[in-house]
Amino acid sequence: MTEPTWLKSSYSQSNGACVEVASSLDAVRDSKDPRGPRLLVDVSRFVRAVKLGRFDRW
Repeated sequence: MTEPTWLKSSYSQSNGACVEVASSLDAVRDSKDPRGPRLLVDVSRFVRAVKLGRFDRW
């Protein structure tokens, strides 16, 4: 398995306190600990939840 390309938001702070997403969009990691744990994401379920407004703030 090859290492994915990791993308950081253009809104991220210069102090490194942000998350990165794999270019395949199926994993997220802490940019301060790139060798640390990764959160695996089911892309289709995540997109569906976003469209349903599950992450909207009130």
